Amino acid sequence: MAINQVPDHVPPEMVGDFSLFTSPGMSPTPNGDPHAAVACVHAGAPIFYSPCNTRPGRGTWVITRAADQRRVLQDTETFSSHRSTFASALGENWPMIPLELDPPAHRVFRSLLNPLLSPKRVTELEPTIRERAITLIEGIAASGTSCDVMKDFAFPFAVNIFLRFLGLPEHRLHTFVGWARDLLHGDDVRRPAAARTIVAFIDELAAMRRNRPVDDFMSFIVQAQVEGRRLTDEEVRGMGVLLFVAGLDTVATAIGFDLAYLARNIKDQDLLRSEPDRIVLAAEELLRAYPSVQMVRVAIKDIDFEGAPIRKGDYVSCAAMIANRDPAEFESPNTVDLSREANRHASFGYGPHRCLGSHLARREIVIGLEEWLARIPAFRIKEGTAPVAYGGHVFGIENLILDWS
Repeated sequence: MAINQVPDHVPPEMVGDFSLFTSPGMSPTPNGDPHAAVACVHAGAPIFYSPCNTRPGRGTWVITRAADQRRVLQDTETFSSHRSTFASALGENWPMIPLELDPPAHRVFRSLLNPLLSPKRVTELEPTIRERAITLIEGIAASGTSCDVMKDFAFPFAVNIFLRFLGLPEHRLHTFVGWARDLLHGDDVRRPAAARTIVAFIDELAAMRRNRPVDDFMSFIVQAQVEGRRLTDEEVRGMGVLLFVAGLDTVATAIGFDLAYLARNIKDQDLLRSEPDRIVLAAEELLRAYPSVQMVRVAIKDIDFEGAPIRKGDYVSCAAMIANRDPAEFESPNTVDLSREANRHASFGYGPHRCLGSHLARREIVIGLEEWLARIPAFRIKEGTAPVAYGGHVFGIENLILDWS
């Protein structure tokens, strides 16, 4: 099917003029708010077909209701996760593991990785996480009264923790972040180039750890066994690429959106600073309001879903940023309420593929906010600057200059 072509089985009245990539509010814009722009879809049909809602410009069915998204994400017999999202940039077809595997294979690899990112393991990492946050923030506070918070704090904090977890060299942090940015947000030239670079790096690292294992993630993977056998080279690559890419953007982005909100809402900032016990609950609400990931599934058989004739091979979008603004799920969904309880947001996905790193991500976000608010006085977006937020497969924010002079 040609890009942007609507399949014959899609009724014309079910085609919607919306895309997480190209709709108004999604392109990088000073002071833009792609999350607010997304909320407009709830004024229309609960499911529609967008002719251009993936990075290559391929169409997807867009599921707008949170309850319907949960049905899709739970139904692995109808909707597959195997899209080879990363490998397709190389013209190849292998899955990131376990993200792009379906049951029963998914369960095997998920069980292998679960202990590495369990709540117990995250608790053990907490002193290291907090120490890193304090060191960075105290350095920022000592050097002046403003900073580019993504470059100076969010990325060095979140990515450093993940690099330690993976056993990767910290001095290459900025190089790794650059690869991730090109992969997730780059054009048709930078994206495949970044993908090739990352694959070469992961393959080289795996070969090194086979010859000389140490106490790190890659050594664990190359020595691990599933169903009585060692992992294949492709399985090691698929697992290594997923963990590498997953740790280089999403948590830092979440912290950026959180600090941007607090910079614009001084009363909430003051509240959390004076009552830090509220930060855990507030972090969940900020995750709801500013998620970053669109989950896409592939129909593996024909199904009529809520009146939509979804056919085998169709892409189905379950965007967390849409589910989290569902008025049937959340009272006043476009209002950030830091005291919101029973917050059933979709920011970490749902079903068997719920984010493996959610426990670590939550602790990093909470600790980052706790230590920032404890050490930086009332801050605003620096006059004469404007943060740039953008949509896409992974939402992002940059040029976030905070000032507390």
